[in-house]
Amino acid sequence: MIKKKFTWKDLTINDFKIYFFSLFKAFVPKKKIRDFEELEQFIQTKSAWVSQVTLYSYLKTRMGTRYVLHFENDEFMESVNKAKWNIYAVSLQDLTYYTFSYLKVYFNLKETNKSKEIFYKILDDETTNNMPLDIIDNAKKNFNERQLSINWDKYFDELPFNPSALSLYKWAPIADELKTLDRKIVLNSMILKWDIIKKEFKDRIQF
Repeated sequence: MIKKKFTWKDLTINDFKIYFFSLFKAFVPKKKIRDFEELEQFIQTKSAWVSQVTLYSYLKTRMGTRYVLHFENDEFMESVNKAKWNIYAVSLQDLTYYTFSYLKVYFNLKETNKSKEIFYKILDDETTNNMPLDIIDNAKKNFNERQLSINWDKYFDELPFNPSALSLYKWAPIADELKTLDRKIVLNSMILKWDIIKKEFKDRIQF
């Protein structure tokens, strides 16, 4: 089996455009979310934005001026790619649960079962972006396990994004001794990004 060699190009095309141009999106008018198709797009794009921006920002902060040089290291690149997809998978779960919980409470949404359908579709579509199949399979399994204990009437208001914040801490390719020192900062950095998404969702939702 041929092992794929990861280079900086694997991240630049689909990832760094999100990282570098994310600030400009603040000036683009946001249309309302009126149906499940638009909700799916919101969940996918915002999960990608949060997971990638927080991961790359953390890496850049920790590595400083050596940041770019690390992208010539194949082992490091493989770790970044693995971290990216694993963090994204949990971010998708969190935002899917959050949005459907919020819709159930404030919009009397009955079709909470659609959450699984949307989550699966997003993951299946990501195969075209080379999301590893083992991560997709594990994400679906984990989604089903978490769903068994989800309280749709309370989830949105009970630290809904802690799992993805913890996944950033777990998967970021930084030495464990350094991550231990950074734990509070790392977790807060993602929670603050999610606060931005929560506000945008509440402003745009019009089911």
